[in-house]
Amino acid sequence: MSRWNHPLRALLACACCLGGCARLGPDFQPQHAPWTQQWHSPALEQATEQRAQPDIREWWQVFADPTLERLVAEADAHNASLRIAGLRVMEARAQLGIAQSGRFPQLQQASADALYTDRRQAGGLNPQNSRFWQYSAGFDIGWELDFWGRFSRAIESADAVYFAARANRDDVLVLLRAQVAETYFALRTAEARLRIARDNAALQKRSLEITERLFKSGETDELDLQQAKTQYLGTLSSIPEFESQIMRTRNALAVLMGRPPGPLPELPELVGKEGVIPLIDRAVLQDVPASLLLRRPDIRAAELQIAAQSALIGVAEADLYPSLTLLGSIVWSASTLAGTPNSLALIGGPSLRWSVFDYGRIKNTVRVQDARLQQLIVAYQDAVRQAAREADDAASALIKALDREQILRDSALAARRSLTLANALYREGYSDFQRVLDAQRALATQQDAYLVNRSNAVSNLIALYKALGGSWHSEQPLVDPATRQQMQQRTDWGNLLDEPGPPSAGASLPVKQR
Repeated sequence: MSRWNHPLRALLACACCLGGCARLGPDFQPQHAPWTQQWHSPALEQATEQRAQPDIREWWQVFADPTLERLVAEADAHNASLRIAGLRVMEARAQLGIAQSGRFPQLQQASADALYTDRRQAGGLNPQNSRFWQYSAGFDIGWELDFWGRFSRAIESADAVYFAARANRDDVLVLLRAQVAETYFALRTAEARLRIARDNAALQKRSLEITERLFKSGETDELDLQQAKTQYLGTLSSIPEFESQIMRTRNALAVLMGRPPGPLPELPELVGKEGVIPLIDRAVLQDVPASLLLRRPDIRAAELQIAAQSALIGVAEADLYPSLTLLGSIVWSASTLAGTPNSLALIGGPSLRWSVFDYGRIKNTVRVQDARLQQLIVAYQDAVRQAAREADDAASALIKALDREQILRDSALAARRSLTLANALYREGYSDFQRVLDAQRALATQQDAYLVNRSNAVSNLIALYKALGGSWHSEQPLVDPATRQQMQQRTDWGNLLDEPGPPSAGASLPVKQR
């Protein structure tokens, strides 16, 4: 056995020296377009301001609405999409563990056998019977040297995929909080529109009662009565639609918070509260929009996907070259048969494999991986442009909604004054009932338009924060305690479910260097 000792030592020394000597394939290169460094737009400059509070990661606090803050906290803790995104991070973490196993011997196989023999020999000069056991045990090991960086590139790719999963989870968090805020203010808008519809229905009902009395007394014709009735019933018919919209919106909020549709007794402020729509004229930022765009979670995820794919080119290129594997076996055998010696054999040596005649297939596999990389680069660059467009569109829409705010407010006040004057002139006999109907219709239209525009301003402000990647930070764990316990009871997860350290949001490529 000693004669094999020195060759094995030499082979292990080669493994340490040659493993990871070269890494094929391109290294990741950031794909930031020059325009992103100095990008700005007049609309964004007008719609944003830079100051410390509130933090963009908790932008919903600009509304100073405790109910909204509670809804966001509930959604963070229980939303199904966010929980799934956290579990995908755990999946990517396990996949990274699989890739990291390439650092160790790829073949590790132990075997053991026991064979019973009952041999009987009859006749002849020395008939004999023999019963004996034969035992054998062996251990085989194979370790492919990472000379061309096949395994290190695979680890690099899996590492980038892991951080991309974390960025995707952050993106789900951004979208979730924006959706909660949009749905909440849609509820408040529907409540406000319902209140306006009921108020106008009450006004029109009084007019209908007046014209009905006048018609019965013969002081007016039936046309006024039917026109008043038509207008009143038309307004009355909008009330069930607003009530239905309120119920649907409450159900949507319940599902976003991980609850079944229906009433939420623990949130009584969602029921019966008069709709109030805030008006915020600007978004509060802690950095310039160009930097915030590149820190958007979906943009970071797209960049990390480029890094993962770039490493896969090196994995594919490694197949073009020979692979050297160190093989070793230890075999022990013994027998209970008298006179049979036990044996121990130690076998080791290198194995060289080279797919020489698969050159065309392997080369085209490399080209496939490179084409996929270029697709991801183009997709990333387009994602940055789309993010800039979303931010600029939201800022422009917010500015224009604010421009309409005062105009529609004045228009609604003028419509109310017009109705007061039309009623007075009608009572005095200086105008017909048609002017009253027109004034009532104009009042209902202008009041509703004012509420809708104010709701649009809030939606555009939320869209602006979402476009700039706000609110990706959360104190909630990636896997909630109940899910964690269920998974640990089913499978041995080791320490993979432990909360990993937070990645740097400002880094272009938060991939561990190994």
